Amino acid sequence: MPLILLIAALCGLRYFEVWRFATLSWWWVGALMLFAFIWFEWLEPLLGLDKRKAHNEDEQRRKARVAKEFDTKK
Repeated sequence: MPLILLIAALCGLRYFEVWRFATLSWWWVGALMLFAFIWFEWLEPLLGLDKRKAHNEDEQRRKARVAKEFDTKK
């Protein structure tokens, strides 16, 4: 997500020609977009980061459900 925010900020700064970003080439912004695409489409699934996030969320829900169940039976 920080990568997407960085891309959006760079696009805005470059478009409105703010400070040193006025001389920044659009190729740098495009290259960053390409890197983000490659990261989210290939590298993240290849490394299993997308499944790990989903697994951690499921684990937290399970723990909360177990804790709630044991707390209510007292």
